[in-house]
Amino acid sequence: MLARFFEIALPGLCANRAFSDNPVVNSGSKPMNSIGEMAELMRRHSPGDGVHATPIPALAIIRSAQPTQPLHLLHQPALCVIAQGAKRVMLGERVYDYDSDKYLVVSVDLPLGGHVTQASREAPYLCARLDFDAVALATVAAELALPRGARGDTPPGLYVSPTTSELADAMLRLLRLLDTPADIAFVAPLITREIYYRLMLGPQGDALRRIAAADGKLQQISRAIDWIKRHYMEPFSIDTVAAEARMGSTAFHQYFKAVTQLSPLQYQKQLRLQEARSLMLGRALDAAQAGFEVGYESASQFTREYSRLFGAPPARDVARLRSSAGVMAGA
Repeated sequence: MLARFFEIALPGLCANRAFSDNPVVNSGSKPMNSIGEMAELMRRHSPGDGVHATPIPALAIIRSAQPTQPLHLLHQPALCVIAQGAKRVMLGERVYDYDSDKYLVVSVDLPLGGHVTQASREAPYLCARLDFDAVALATVAAELALPRGARGDTPPGLYVSPTTSELADAMLRLLRLLDTPADIAFVAPLITREIYYRLMLGPQGDALRRIAAADGKLQQISRAIDWIKRHYMEPFSIDTVAAEARMGSTAFHQYFKAVTQLSPLQYQKQLRLQEARSLMLGRALDAAQAGFEVGYESASQFTREYSRLFGAPPARDVARLRSSAGVMAGA
């Protein structure tokens, strides 16, 4: 299993591109008092920098009192809503900037890079991350029975959209439950269902509806991602992964890149390098040992690809991260 170090090493990796022209949208503007109250609740329930679990199992609050260095992690499907500050996220060659005016959705597991761009002690970065429940998502999608996008379209695995008043209000009510923990067990699932409903009615909700409803191509890509995560240390061919996805090799490569912005081999490489970085930080392995552990046979190739992704050779990069350990407390 991939090491989870960077789930506590990147504040709120939670990223800007419109996808579909779905006519069903939430049009309400977002009232500033909702965002202000969300920020106050997040501040009270996050005593310092880092990722803070909450009594609501799927909800976490991420806080950082200063901008952070670019870091990388495998981000699981989730909604991220910023109440204060701003974030920049990278997926492949694409860059996504978002803040309290926009929310982020990650609908499949993606290897992302990112960093907090706006934060201070007086106005810390504050983000609420709601991890998706696949069963609840599927139930909401089935009950809505909304039309999907054009058959040939492939929704992205990550998108940013404007935060509407309806979504902000639902997130605020979910956060308010932190002050009344006795209500959480009964009320939190109801509000979470409403949040899923708001997302699926959004301008890019087709991506979430497709993955929730186990729609053909997107569900096949999700199966391929699961397979790569289990076999990332092993060499594989496109034909092998395409067979796991039950698709032809050419079509699989095309759809995989449309969803993840990476080729299957680039996806594997990012998983390997992120895991190697975690091993060097978490188990104090040297570069050669870490590279071998994640499947590299050539130390020079590992160092070359590591430097290309993280911007510095392994030893220098790890030393920089360790010296910044006080800042690295996020998700």
